[in-house]
Amino acid sequence: MPEDFLLKARQIAIRYTTVEDLDTVLKMERDAENAPFIRQWTKRQHRSAVKDKNIAHLIIQKRNSDQVIGYIIIVGLENYDQNIEFKRLVITEKGVGLGRQAVQLIKRLAFEKFGAHRLWLEVVLHNDRAYELYKSEGFTDEGVHRESLRQENRFVSMKVMSVLSHEFFMKKVGG
Repeated sequence: MPEDFLLKARQIAIRYTTVEDLDTVLKMERDAENAPFIRQWTKRQHRSAVKDKNIAHLIIQKRNSDQVIGYIIIVGLENYDQNIEFKRLVITEKGVGLGRQAVQLIKRLAFEKFGAHRLWLEVVLHNDRAYELYKSEGFTDEGVHRESLRQENRFVSMKVMSVLSHEFFMKKVGG
């Protein structure tokens, strides 16, 4: 079991993705329960992201095992304006609080480790489960990117949400 975790939560831990993880990442991404809500990447795109210093491509594991249960992509680590994009979160075990723990770790990484001023994301308009999670974790609606994601022969809209560093730190200290 790797000891090089970036952060740990109650039930999960996150670490950097390795090239050896990519087949598992692709399998999770293409799973019928996940595919309608995320952009599909090739193995080459994931491999490139793993090596890119501007991107944190992360694996989510159960805390006390080697079991991979998801992955995260965060983009913009070198962004001059300190705007970091929470690009992707895939969790294979839904409805048991692991996604919430992952979102909390993502916010900690963005604001405490990477020095973000603003953490933003896009969520598919009809992905109510994810939208409600993000909203409950302090993300604020900013608008809609109309029909910006192509899914087979149709386009779907994406809601844009963000949380600012002062909002994160204020909530963290109980303000």
